Amino acid sequence: MSELVRLTAIVDTPLEPDAVEAAVSGPEYGAVVVFTGKVRDHDGGQAVSALEYSAHPQADRFLHTICAEVAAAANLPVAAVHRIGALGVGDVAVTVAVAAPHRAEAFGTCAELVDRIKHEVPIWKRQRFADGMSEWVNACG
Repeated sequence: MSELVRLTAIVDTPLEPDAVEAAVSGPEYGAVVVFTGKVRDHDGGQAVSALEYSAHPQADRFLHTICAEVAAAANLPVAAVHRIGALGVGDVAVTVAVAAPHRAEAFGTCAELVDRIKHEVPIWKRQRFADGMSEWVNACG
């Protein structure tokens, strides 16, 4: 694992945002930005009751590669963990952290990393709606 990629994982257990933050924190960094993507109770005007995430068998490799590319480009430490399986409203689906000497770098790099994970890591979500219907979406969080 690259020195700047401090943690990457795809897990089927509840996420611990504090552990993801701790992976990138250090006395040389004045800013640590942590993004937690949670299951919301609506999407596209429909009430969402739950989500189910599934991942390609090599999704962890994609996640690590993206983290390594973003970390190398920014020269900043990064960490990202995504959950798969059944999640309820309010559960954390993804946690991403970036540390930097200053906040602007941390915010920008974290936003870029979240966007790349969402678009490039082969993770799919099944949204279950309150009316009993469901749909699959190719998205991260």
